Amino acid sequence: MYPEIMLIPMREELTKAGIQEARTAADVDAAIAQPGTTMVVVNSICGCAAGKMRPGVRMALQNGTKPDHMVTVFAGQDREATERARGYFAGQPPTSPAIALMRDGQLIYLMQRSAIESSTAPAIAQELARAFDAYCTTSVA
Repeated sequence: MYPEIMLIPMREELTKAGIQEARTAADVDAAIAQPGTTMVVVNSICGCAAGKMRPGVRMALQNGTKPDHMVTVFAGQDREATERARGYFAGQPPTSPAIALMRDGQLIYLMQRSAIESSTAPAIAQELARAFDAYCTTSVA
């Protein structure tokens, strides 16, 4: 595990965008139990999270349609929360970073590390915006 002081900017990049942190399994369960669509972001200290995933997520949140709820876990740090989140991604190998959409507790969309590291932040944002439009119902005015 890394010293928490190193992770603060990486955590804040998502929390300042309105994504709630889940640091325990109970936090994850509560977030996913909410009705509607929940985005689960598996954050990471790696370069593809810093240069691609986090900026792509922030850009995607400018889309007119967004998930009803948003939560993030930090792989390698908040282990219990990360394991619980990945437990909801039935049949999918654990990767970080990753971005999932859940509806009423069921996985409906997953962007794995392989897609993230082979994309750019704008391409990730465009793909997430497409997924938001397809799977989410919340529009911002």
